[in-house]
Amino acid sequence: MRILVVEDEKKIAEFVRKGLKAEGYAVDVALDGEQGRILAGTGAYDLVILDLRLPKMDGLTLCRTLRNAKFAGPILMLTARDTVKDKVLGLDSGADDYLTKPFDFEELVARVRALLRPRGAAEPTRLQAGDLVLDLLAHTAERASRPVPLTAKEFSLLEYLVRNAGRVVSRAMIAEHVWDIHFDSFTNVIDVSINHLRAKVDRDFPVKLIQTVRGRGYVLKA
Repeated sequence: MRILVVEDEKKIAEFVRKGLKAEGYAVDVALDGEQGRILAGTGAYDLVILDLRLPKMDGLTLCRTLRNAKFAGPILMLTARDTVKDKVLGLDSGADDYLTKPFDFEELVARVRALLRPRGAAEPTRLQAGDLVLDLLAHTAERASRPVPLTAKEFSLLEYLVRNAGRVVSRAMIAEHVWDIHFDSFTNVIDVSINHLRAKVDRDFPVKLIQTVRGRGYVLKA
C-alpha cells in the first residue's frame, strides 16, 4: 500500500513517514498543499494523510481539489483543531476520518488499517497462498508451518505478491506499491529483492511459488 502524507511540520511528517514505513507501507511526503496536489495527481496512492493547516493550499481546499479530481481513496485529516465545527468542515470537504494532534501512533496505524480495509469487509489478519501463510499483525511468514525470516521490505514485497497471487505484476507495479517516490527505476533493487525472497521462500521446497514471466514481471503461483 502506498500512502501520501501532506504535513508542513517536518518533525511530524518524518515521524509519520518512518513509523508507517516500519509498518510496511510505501510513504511519500509533501510539505505544502500545492506539492501535495501535484504528487496526488501523478502517483497512485491508496490513502492520503492530510494536515488541515498547510502553506500554499490549505487542507480543506486540497481535500476538495482531490475529490473534484476523482481521487477515490480514503483521506485521513490531521489537525490541532478539535472543535466539532472543524471536524464537520473536514468531513464535509471529503475526508473520511479525522485525527486530532497530538495523537498516539498506534491509533494512527489503526485508523490507516481501517480506512484501507475493503468497504463492508472484516480486516484480514492472515493471507494464504498454498502452504505460504502471512500474519499481517505480527508481520511474520510461514511456509509449510516453517518460519520464514523476512525484513520489513521483504515482507511488504511478499504481501504484495500474495495479494496478487496468480496475476503477473510488473516491476513498475511493484515499485509503485512497495517502494516510494524516491525509488530509482534504473537500479536492479527489485530483482535483487525477488531473489532474496526466493532464497527464503522457495529454496528448500520442491514447488517454487515465485516465478518470472519473461518480459512482463513476476507472479506468485500457489
